[in-house]
Amino acid sequence: MAGARAAIRYAKAVLNVALNQNAAEVVNNDMKLVVSTVAESKDLSDMLLSPVVPSSVKKSVLLEVFGSSNAITVNLVDLLIQNNRIDIFANVASMYVELYDESQGIKHATVTTAIPLTAALEEKVLAKAVELSGQNVDLENIIDESIIGGFILRVGDVQYNASVANQLNNLKREFTLN
Repeated sequence: MAGARAAIRYAKAVLNVALNQNAAEVVNNDMKLVVSTVAESKDLSDMLLSPVVPSSVKKSVLLEVFGSSNAITVNLVDLLIQNNRIDIFANVASMYVELYDESQGIKHATVTTAIPLTAALEEKVLAKAVELSGQNVDLENIIDESIIGGFILRVGDVQYNASVANQLNNLKREFTLN
């Protein structure tokens, strides 16, 4: 991730300002919108990264797209434009969301399954994630048919692999070693 250290610094600064102004949750919603919008729009992403597009054009496009955002978010756009760092806007937004969740005691977890989770199964996986992390968990379901069945739960740096593909690979390794 290009500019990761800078993105963390900007995100921490924005979070501090938002916390001081009691607007951290509103800014968090803005940042989630920024992350999803940039991820979904290749044109917007390319424009932010392009050295050919003038900063004034980037600023006007971003203010058009995110103009209804909180003043702190709009000020972040201005600051990044002034410092010629607008290319890391999406990274700053992503880091802000992570830092905000961390400040609220929420861990992000991903569960990879071969099929979408049912409500009952999601509840069980969420309980396992809380058990692994010891904190409140925000769960994201990723569908990957290559795991065949079961699930892979990742909470921070901890991974719990209960997939059929993993079990088959373990059996294969046992048979080839003996």
